[in-house]
Amino acid sequence: MWEYTDKVRDHFFNPRNVGEIENPDGTGEVGSLACVDALKLTFKLDQNGRIKEARFKTFGCASAIASSSVLTEIIKGMTIEEAAKVTNKDIADYLGGLPEQKMHCSVMGREALEAAIENYRTGSKVKHELKGKVVCNCFGVTEEEIERVIKENNLTSVEEVTNYCKAGGGCGGCKGEIEKIIQRLQGSKAKAAASPRKAGKLTNIQRIQLIQQTINEQIRPALRADGGDIELIDVDGNKVIVALRGMCAQCKMAGVTMKDVVEARLREFVSSELIVEEAKDKE
Repeated sequence: MWEYTDKVRDHFFNPRNVGEIENPDGTGEVGSLACVDALKLTFKLDQNGRIKEARFKTFGCASAIASSSVLTEIIKGMTIEEAAKVTNKDIADYLGGLPEQKMHCSVMGREALEAAIENYRTGSKVKHELKGKVVCNCFGVTEEEIERVIKENNLTSVEEVTNYCKAGGGCGGCKGEIEKIIQRLQGSKAKAAASPRKAGKLTNIQRIQLIQQTINEQIRPALRADGGDIELIDVDGNKVIVALRGMCAQCKMAGVTMKDVVEARLREFVSSELIVEEAKDKE
C-alpha cells in the first residue's frame, strides 16, 4: 500500500476542477490509455491575460488524480509566463510529497501544462511529445526527457529515472543507455544500478527463488507504478505461471506486458529458456 500524504488523499477523494472547459484558450493532452496514464488539461484566460479557469480529465491512479487536481489549483490566477515556470517538483511539494514510484504523475502534469501553453501560443493540437532520440521504446521516452528529469530532480540512479518518467520500466533494454546519460550529467554522484545475480547452474529451489527475486526487484516496481501488480503462481520446468493483478489485469496491453516485460526480464536475469504463461481462472 502506498504511503500518501493527507493532501494527496484529499485531492484524490475530493478532486478540484474536474472536467473540460468549453472553447478553452489552451488544451494539452499527454499519456496514453493503453499505459493506464492519460491527462487532458484545459484553461481559460481572463481579460488581463491570467488563467481564470483550469480543468482536467485524467485516467490513472490516486497520484495522477491528485497531481492533476493540484496543478489546476496552482496555475489559477497566473499569467502564461508564470505558469510556464511551474515544475513537477512544485506539484509534488504542494502535495507534501509523492511516493518515489509515483513521481511520474507530477511529471505528466507538468507536460500537460506545457502542451496546453504551446497550444495557446501556436494553435498546435499535437499531443505533447519531446523531440529527439527515443531511448525507451516501451514507453516512448526520449533522451531529452530523461536528461530533463535528471537535471530538474537531481536523479542519480536508473531506478529514480524510471520512477520519474517510466524509462527503463518496460523490457529494461535501455537501462545501459540511461546509466550512460546519468554518468554524463551527474559524474561521481551517479549510482550503479543493483540487479539480481545472473543465474548459473541452480537447484530447483534456487531457480524458483531467483525467479521470485527478479519479479520482486525488476518487474513488480514497474507494474506498481501504474497501479498493477503480479503474483507468481507456479513454476513447471521452464514454464513460469503468473497472474497480473490490479490495473494490469484490466489493461488492454496485458499481453504485451506479459511478453515484453515479465518474460523479457525473467529471461534476462534467470534463463533464456523460460516461457511465461498467464494463470487461467478456475471455472
